[in-house]
Amino acid sequence: MIDDNNFDVIIIGGSYAGLSAAMALGRSLRTVLIIDSGKPCNRQTPHSHNFITQDGKKPSEIASIAKKQVLQYNTVSFFADLATTAKKTNNSFEIETQSGALFLSKKIIFATGLRDIMPNIEGFAACWGISVIHCPYCHGYEVRNQKTGILANGDMAFHYAQLISNWTKELTLFTNGKSTLTNEQTEKIKKNNIEIIEKEVDAIVHENGKLQHITFDDQSKTVVEAIYSGPQFEQHCDIPEKLGCQLTEEGLIKIDTSHQTTVEGVYACGDNSNKRTVSLAVSSGTLTGVHINNYLIQEEF
Repeated sequence: MIDDNNFDVIIIGGSYAGLSAAMALGRSLRTVLIIDSGKPCNRQTPHSHNFITQDGKKPSEIASIAKKQVLQYNTVSFFADLATTAKKTNNSFEIETQSGALFLSKKIIFATGLRDIMPNIEGFAACWGISVIHCPYCHGYEVRNQKTGILANGDMAFHYAQLISNWTKELTLFTNGKSTLTNEQTEKIKKNNIEIIEKEVDAIVHENGKLQHITFDDQSKTVVEAIYSGPQFEQHCDIPEKLGCQLTEEGLIKIDTSHQTTVEGVYACGDNSNKRTVSLAVSSGTLTGVHINNYLIQEEF
């Protein structure tokens, strides 16, 4: 139960960035409420990597430990619910949740992450985060030197081809239809012994998310053990936009150096406004909490 509905800061989203911001604020003696619906973007990913001291742990395990540590600070509260609306009043923000609970705060942090939009390819969603991956710095070491596919086209395909060639030389590029690579890009890719297949992908065949092979519309198939792909995404939460927060051309929440959005008093951290890694989410959360506490001190002093 939440005894008081008035807080210094409300954090919407209780994964790595939100919990990190809550710790910085809790240690600054600020009253904080974390509202979280329990659906992090990486919930299907079996292991997290490239995060020192936590390398190889399950994402849920890292978040569970973090939550336990953060809630040791008695000014920090956690409310398991979905934030649905927010509005700015004269001197505060009013947040309502799906269950009808109402809370007030001086500042808001959105640590709400992103929602990936899965392509209409059978098996893609089931493999996402397991054997269909987006970041070699997060997952590349585990699939190093394996038969690897790239599911992309145009500039993104060329970028992936360059990047992933550092982890494996057994690369095949699947453009899922006619290639939109430039002649120069095509020549460079082929020069590095990367095959380009322009057939349309029919399905990703897998067992419990572990890729076995790709099938095409002509019923042929290619065996690969991992695929890199960067699907489109959207903001997981639409409340920031409804409050007037601007987005960047990439679809991220626009923030300044203090992680404040284009709406005064509203902040963002983690994947919704930054690059997608656990370590950067934690870092951005800490910075956001520090900046907010400094602003509150200035307002109160």
